[in-house]
Amino acid sequence: MTFTVTRKRMWGMTIAFVCTFISVTMLCTACAIKLQFNGASIDYSQTKTIQIGNFPIRSTYVWAPMQAIFQNQLTDIYARQTRLQQVKRNGDLILEGEIVGFDQFNKGVSNSGYSNQVQLKMTVNVRYTNNKKHEEDFEQKFTATSTYDATQQLVNVQEELVTQMCKDITDQIFNATVANW
Repeated sequence: MTFTVTRKRMWGMTIAFVCTFISVTMLCTACAIKLQFNGASIDYSQTKTIQIGNFPIRSTYVWAPMQAIFQNQLTDIYARQTRLQQVKRNGDLILEGEIVGFDQFNKGVSNSGYSNQVQLKMTVNVRYTNNKKHEEDFEQKFTATSTYDATQQLVNVQEELVTQMCKDITDQIFNATVANW
């Protein structure tokens, strides 16, 4: 059994292929698709700057390095995931607030009646002002928790747990302000 293709049929297949190729190429170049892989949905033609104020500790229990860890992570997430220029005043977007809660609670009890797990909880109050769209302004509390074994002392795990909770809270703040999920 031999397969033969006539010139007429070959010419028709070639024209169909070329037409398909041209159509797909024109379709791809005519459509502009803007993908952002960082989750931010910012109109950079209007919004160019962000002002991030200090977030002092206003909770009853205080661990001094917590404020610096939180502040650094908050400024870093906007620097890494947006093109917004950070300014000291008159920002298009303004973030300010305070760390209002840093507490620990017994979470689990063993058979002996003693605590076997402790939960650490951090809460940050945030005031967000969008000077380009004031309808997006809000004041909201963001909370994160972390659990550790009660046989450990808090001073031994505090830095790791606070760093993790700060990351969780800054992700929540980023999503609430510029990700628009």
